[in-house]
Amino acid sequence: MAYPGKNRKSYETPKRPFEKTRIEEETKLVIEYGLRNKREVWKAQAVLRKYRTGARELLALESGATSEALATKKKGDLIGHLQRAGLLGLEADIDDVLALRIQQPLERRLQTQVYRLGLARSPKQARQMVTHGHIAIGGRRVDIPGYLVRRDEEGQIGYYGRSPFTSTEHPELNRQVGKRRR
Repeated sequence: MAYPGKNRKSYETPKRPFEKTRIEEETKLVIEYGLRNKREVWKAQAVLRKYRTGARELLALESGATSEALATKKKGDLIGHLQRAGLLGLEADIDDVLALRIQQPLERRLQTQVYRLGLARSPKQARQMVTHGHIAIGGRRVDIPGYLVRRDEEGQIGYYGRSPFTSTEHPELNRQVGKRRR
């Protein structure tokens, strides 16, 4: 028998599958961030939905007759988690949690971070480099493009030690710098 918790969907499909404006917005996100399909957009939306639900529950706790100590503890836990993940700034509040947009978790993905750092020429190439094992965080190989990079890991992203991209003679690196190898 297989592990019972393994095959659970981490997203919800849209209620109206053929809504033109939603389809166009999702397609723009897929192209801009180099995603494989719209399922990855739905996963990011599910993550945001979870955080927003937690924020609304906190607002209900604060307005209810429950203890204020419990509400402030849960509020600190949620905001601290989002700050460590890099989704919120240091001076954030519950209103900032409710104002999160879909682009923020997509910007935290390893694939997007590799592209933004200039290690790849396009988001699609960044995805390929991550899946092929050329990217490491803190010296450890990470081959999941959807890995959410925490704030403390941002400066540790680079090429994996045994990757051919670490060589200065690699033609792709020479092309990125602007040099042509003959």
